[in-house]
Amino acid sequence: MKLTEDQIGQFENEGYLVVKGALTQDDLLPIIEEYTAYIDQRAKQMYDAGEISDLYEDEPFDRRIWKISRDCLDLYGELDIMKLRGKAIFDFLRNENLMDVVEGLVGPEITCSPIQHVRAKLPQGVKDDQVIPWHQDAGVTLEEADASFILTVWLPVTEADVENGCLEVIPRVKGLKTHHKGPIGTTILPELMPEVEGVALPVSPGDLILMHKETPHRSTPNVSQTVRWSIDLRYQPSGTPTGRPAHPDFVTRSRSNPASVLTDHKKWCQMWEDGLEKGKGMRFHRVN
Repeated sequence: MKLTEDQIGQFENEGYLVVKGALTQDDLLPIIEEYTAYIDQRAKQMYDAGEISDLYEDEPFDRRIWKISRDCLDLYGELDIMKLRGKAIFDFLRNENLMDVVEGLVGPEITCSPIQHVRAKLPQGVKDDQVIPWHQDAGVTLEEADASFILTVWLPVTEADVENGCLEVIPRVKGLKTHHKGPIGTTILPELMPEVEGVALPVSPGDLILMHKETPHRSTPNVSQTVRWSIDLRYQPSGTPTGRPAHPDFVTRSRSNPASVLTDHKKWCQMWEDGLEKGKGMRFHRVN
């Protein structure tokens, strides 16, 4: 799927765009299978060690990590992209259907930023720091990236609705607002928040939410009985600063030099190991 001129215009005017049905079930299934296998493996280890009281094998993908985490949060902390570093998620970062959409805004030379996450948003009552406050993604990169166009791509792996804490955005905001360290995380200073209501964006697996790095957004509490699994990525024109200089970026599409695309999973894993070590102690969030 390629973006239409109307869709590109909406993104430029509103600061965000929802693209329905951009991905297929086959695009997401390898990620679900990879995470299912890892969770199963670790659950058995944790059960044998007496860290959890049940394997919760009969629970579906959108509930099992919640049940395990009620006994022990250790597994929950292992699931982000740079920690698990699975091959399926690495391959997905350059997924062709995804790149076709991204190219419409970034152009034909695309780099994947180091800001990349897999998130399992648990129901309230287990880990309640997952209510992400209003912020701009430009506020969590260094000044070196201020001139870079960085596209946020947020996508659900399971249903994302108002009940389980889907994204909300504030359209038509330009310029970086001052952020501070709030009780939960980096957030826009309250007195600088636009006096408008946020727009809730419920989406289904296969849909994409595209956001400009200056678009304020947040996620609300998960008051459901299921886990809201999602993937949160950044893409930008190759050769532009990412604002995370210690961590690895890499080319995911190049029309001019296809050989520059990184396809070596082991090399990517090593890049992350080196980058995490190099980045120890560094601060990337701009807060006053």
